[in-house]
Amino acid sequence: MKNFALIGAAGYIAPRHMKAIKDTGNNLLAAYDKFDSVGVIDGHFPEADFFTEFERFDRHVEKLKRSDKKIDYVSICSPNYLHDSHIRFGLRVGADVICEKPLVLNPWNIDALQEVEKEHGKRVFNILQLRLHPSIIALKKKIDEGPSDKIYDIDLAYITSRGHWYYTSWKGDVTKSGGIATNIGVHFYDMLTWIFGGIKENVVHVHTHDRAAGYFQLEKARVRWFLSINSDTLPDAVKARGGRTFRSLTMEGEEIEFSDGFTELHTHSYEHILDGQGFGLEEARNSIEIVHDIRHKEPVGLIGEYHPLAKGELTNHPFDFK
Repeated sequence: MKNFALIGAAGYIAPRHMKAIKDTGNNLLAAYDKFDSVGVIDGHFPEADFFTEFERFDRHVEKLKRSDKKIDYVSICSPNYLHDSHIRFGLRVGADVICEKPLVLNPWNIDALQEVEKEHGKRVFNILQLRLHPSIIALKKKIDEGPSDKIYDIDLAYITSRGHWYYTSWKGDVTKSGGIATNIGVHFYDMLTWIFGGIKENVVHVHTHDRAAGYFQLEKARVRWFLSINSDTLPDAVKARGGRTFRSLTMEGEEIEFSDGFTELHTHSYEHILDGQGFGLEEARNSIEIVHDIRHKEPVGLIGEYHPLAKGELTNHPFDFK
């Protein structure tokens, strides 16, 4: 049994980490979040110590380090811009680290963390759960076994509606979340480059507060992509049935179904890591470089190979009262 500490216990994704720790037969000893709405812990580890001040959490973990309950892993579910700092904390206390995506916001953060890994002799693992999805694994196998010179045409769309709260939270602050492409797109970009190879061209057509769209030329694919948190951008058929989310991945015009099977992927990710097969810092690099470039590119507008959903009318930021 391994001992875990968790940072970001009040976050949306934290319950999946708690479940994964429990499902893999391990123990959560300590958790931290500056918010105290963490009753979800009772369903997993009611005996875990909880802290709302990082300094007290730090002191507690240091005490455990010098006892027979040393922390083996630190799991990180905190806001994106804090991942780098919290990863460093985990390595300094002598633990391996499991971090939610995006691992960091900038590629050079990966270089620095590799040095810290070497200093402490510990590893950093990123949750890249789509690589463990059966449908995605099957797709990769199909591509790997297909013609080596074939270039596939891919369309990716992901719309996950969010209300005005989003813009008040850290997620609506590009300096903290990295923006739409980073916050909700990074794992799709990782999936695409894992399957179809490295990026040769990265064009951004639209990038606003509520949507982003662009085009990738990968080694084995031409990809048109669209991401949005605005329900107005949903296809009419989804709106008609009252849907709030739309996920579509097509290859050569054929839909690749991967909407199901997500609930257990964090547990599978933990199993993968505990078996010594986790995805480390270098494996996260491609997607971090992509989102960094998207964030800093000037959108070119609706020219060239853009996703059809990018044609939707742009809207003002909900807090823009001009």
